[in-house]
Amino acid sequence: MSLWLCLRFEQLPLQCLSRSEEQPVTVLSSQRVLRANDCAAALGIREGQGTATVRALAGDEPVQLLERDEAAEARCLQQLCCWAYSITPTLHTWREDCLQLEIEGCLTLFQGLDALLAEVESGLGSRGFRARCGLAPTPGGAWLLSFAADESARAVQQPLEERLAALPLALLVDFSSTVDSLRRAGLHTFEDILALSPRALGRRCGKTFTDFLQQVLGRREDIRPDYQPPATFSDEYWFGYEVKTNDELMPAVQRLLQSLCSFLRNTQLRSSEITWRLIGIDQTLRDVRVCSASSHSNWQNWFQLSRLRFEQLELSGGVEGLALECNSLLPGQLENIDLFAPRNQREPLAALLDRLQNRLGMQAIKQVGCRDEHLPEHAVFASNDVSVQQPHSNGIEPCAQRPFWLMPEPQPLKHSGQRLYWSGALELVYGPERIEDNWWREAVSRDYYIAASAGGQQYWVFCERFSSRWYIHGVFA
Repeated sequence: MSLWLCLRFEQLPLQCLSRSEEQPVTVLSSQRVLRANDCAAALGIREGQGTATVRALAGDEPVQLLERDEAAEARCLQQLCCWAYSITPTLHTWREDCLQLEIEGCLTLFQGLDALLAEVESGLGSRGFRARCGLAPTPGGAWLLSFAADESARAVQQPLEERLAALPLALLVDFSSTVDSLRRAGLHTFEDILALSPRALGRRCGKTFTDFLQQVLGRREDIRPDYQPPATFSDEYWFGYEVKTNDELMPAVQRLLQSLCSFLRNTQLRSSEITWRLIGIDQTLRDVRVCSASSHSNWQNWFQLSRLRFEQLELSGGVEGLALECNSLLPGQLENIDLFAPRNQREPLAALLDRLQNRLGMQAIKQVGCRDEHLPEHAVFASNDVSVQQPHSNGIEPCAQRPFWLMPEPQPLKHSGQRLYWSGALELVYGPERIEDNWWREAVSRDYYIAASAGGQQYWVFCERFSSRWYIHGVFA
């Protein structure tokens, strides 16, 4: 037994362009009003009116006239699919303004239908959308019942035919000629046609209409491809009021990050970079980029890093919406979890790097590394890429016998007899390691040693073979 939830966004052409309720807003199609917000409706503006009528009704009140953008509607519907995927993996779009969610399989997860519907209402409200809901064992039945005035969760227990009975056949706009024929015969509601036998209905209305009705009633399969999540993530939160302080953003930041990380876990993906977009009252946009040294799907970590970035942000104007975008998604990797690790273990290096980088800036933190070069001054480098490197499979680091702390230029060592001196006498404890390179330009030939002072401090020294002079090149930590 299936249970489908239809979410019908009858105001989608308006809500995808503007969610403002502070001034009258209308959406036009062919110079006729397609949708109008509550402020416009209060002025008497109705669907189907022309632009001249709208201006006359508005009088001195400024009215925002927007052209319908079907591409924007499709993008909003895909964003809503991305959100709904965290509720159920079985869903698809229906017509141009509906989502169909199969929720029978996830009722236990949400501990009942009422809790699931409350989660849906909360999720839609935070995104600035309103939807009419319908519940039925079939997608077509759920869509039709989204037009019912008294539809409730308790009605699910009633037979589907009884719940459809009072609905007008005029809802079936795809079969307008058939509906007109039925109306002329005195058949106006579903109750009227459900009283007919399938054979009589087929002779009167044709096979296409009969098959659709059989799908609505669950007597014929209605198979549609399930939604496949995209390779990127995008979600929005609309406050419904003007936000002027950073602290007011934090609840929305948390909600959007929980939505993102739920999506990442459901799709077995991770990310190392997210982008916040602040939508101003005047429709200005401001992007805030947050990076992590490692890819993960932990919303608490992202929240901490985002808070650090927002603390450095000064809001120049009021904010009415917040968007979260994540275009860099990577396949998820299994984490190594030590079940016996002590609770007072040190902070992971990646978390420390993330906090430093987001507080001080991307260019403030550098990581020392090695590249494949023979000369040490060319092999060791500092980079702004602070991603945590994994050890080599053989357990040997590429620069295990070399210090990362190299002097800008090798410094001459005092050499007396068989002893070297650098703030005291040095003793050679390891070496030599011969390095020869740059033969095509200015040949270099050196024998490197590790030398130790009387106090145990180790230095990296070498003998220049061509001149037989000794130099100190680095210091071991």
